Amino acid sequence: MPTTYKNPVYPYRRPPELDVQDVRHYPVVIVGAGPSGLAAAIDLAQQGIHSIVLDDNNTVSVGSRALCFAKRSLEIIDRLGCVEPMLEKGVTWQHGRVFFQDREVYDFNLLPEDGHRIPAFINLQQYYFEEFLVNRAHDFAEQIDLRWKHKVIDVDAQPDSTAIKVSTQDGDYSLTCDYLLVSDGANSRIRDMLGLDCKGQVFQDRFLIADVVMKADFPTERWFWFDPPFHPNQSVLLHKEPDNVWRIDFQLGWDADPEEEKKEENIRPRVQAMLGPDVEFELEWASVYTFRCRKMDNFIHHSVIFMGDAAHQVSPFGARGANGALQGVENLAWKLARVLKAQAPKTLLSTYNTERQHGATENLLNSTRATDFITPKSHISKVFRDVTLELAEKHAFARSLVNSGRLSMPCRYDSSPLNTPDVDGGPSELRPGSSAKDAPIRLGEQNAWLLNQFGNGFVLLLDGRLDDGHATAPLRELSELLDRHTDLRLVVVGPAPDEFGALPRTTVIDDTEGLVTQRYGLKAGGGYLIRPDQHVTARWHTVTAHQVEDALDRALGIYLAGTADTTFQERCHAKA
Repeated sequence: MPTTYKNPVYPYRRPPELDVQDVRHYPVVIVGAGPSGLAAAIDLAQQGIHSIVLDDNNTVSVGSRALCFAKRSLEIIDRLGCVEPMLEKGVTWQHGRVFFQDREVYDFNLLPEDGHRIPAFINLQQYYFEEFLVNRAHDFAEQIDLRWKHKVIDVDAQPDSTAIKVSTQDGDYSLTCDYLLVSDGANSRIRDMLGLDCKGQVFQDRFLIADVVMKADFPTERWFWFDPPFHPNQSVLLHKEPDNVWRIDFQLGWDADPEEEKKEENIRPRVQAMLGPDVEFELEWASVYTFRCRKMDNFIHHSVIFMGDAAHQVSPFGARGANGALQGVENLAWKLARVLKAQAPKTLLSTYNTERQHGATENLLNSTRATDFITPKSHISKVFRDVTLELAEKHAFARSLVNSGRLSMPCRYDSSPLNTPDVDGGPSELRPGSSAKDAPIRLGEQNAWLLNQFGNGFVLLLDGRLDDGHATAPLRELSELLDRHTDLRLVVVGPAPDEFGALPRTTVIDDTEGLVTQRYGLKAGGGYLIRPDQHVTARWHTVTAHQVEDALDRALGIYLAGTADTTFQERCHAKA
């Protein structure tokens, strides 16, 4: 098969551990240089944490694999400093169409409002994404030790540290670490070594992914067919990728032979029937997969923490695999960084498990429902599906019942113990636990965006307008608060008193289009406390330094029951 992409080959380097007698200890070791592992290493590096990344291969993924990257994921990648090449290379889209048999039954728009820097979705082959992450990791040569062709062959996980044995072409070596982050894929070897389960459901159906190179008139939209004439009684999905590549997913049925279906002589007639006899194309890559929806009961085992597909898997419809994994990495990185720097108790890490169990459960539920609708397993469920599709053509109420994959949305941590109770209220979509919203702003004479002002720490987003001639927040209290919490930044929505400009780590922005005020429901003196992963943790109609201090303690896990972290307690006493 021809290919539009040539996989890079990254060099193996002899590890220094082979030339020393003692076993070296590191704060963080990451297993797997895929999207989750690389994103975690970059996120930690930006927050001052060194890591070693071990991968048993020496290149990026083969085949397009994960394809659809959602707005929230791109905002995360933007904070990691490598979204620009993705936006430049990726295919931007926000519209989708659903077909039943030979007619369109409805279309949808995933981002109907203006005033967003990041699009609803882009399509980009996983190998490009991984290559961009590797390039970005190279910018942190002092913080990230990226080792190719290093295979972990043994793991000894203890509550306070983990010892591993690594195999290379020059011999085996051992090392220890405070935390081992595992992102070695759906068939995780580390998970198996530790005897841990990943429980869930395997759906009795098979799908063929065919990446086809062609020049076509299809728009850059997501098209999904139920029971089309060119593939009767089954479903088909079409997406455009960069390089004139098109992703086509064909439902095959449980009885299909995966090895036979992957052969080009069997794929080509299916594609030709869909495109028509006169369309020329080349097959670039193909794979046959079975839906799996499963997760581990606990993503943390002693000092070993599981991420991405190693922790949870979903079926591909809905683009919840890679997007959910990136949300999980961002959830973990800021917490781990603060625990390692003794800025938070170790119990804060437990909230990675609770919050991301919620996220994984949400993704599994949506993925399972989509799979049940796409591949009905009984006569009555097929009748329900087909009647729903018939009604959707003319009746809006039925369109909400059509499920060709509920596309990835930001996870909201409503019940997180890190949230401050929301007594003041505000826009429901920005209640504590929600991810922050972006909006266009001005910085002096420059156009800019709100989320780009947040950085990698806590942010107090404050409405700094005057009320009855008085500043809406006591400046001295804010100054003292910023002195006590060096991890806190202040972003002030102007117009604001000039005195704000003298405060440390403070940015005054101009809400020229009024979208920050509108989306956050801001009023003079009001504000939001935003976590380092850009999730709202508290909000108030009238901000006081005492409220912010209390919310910071809560967000850092200090109120969690059973906190007994000696290092952290010693730091707190020294500070007092």
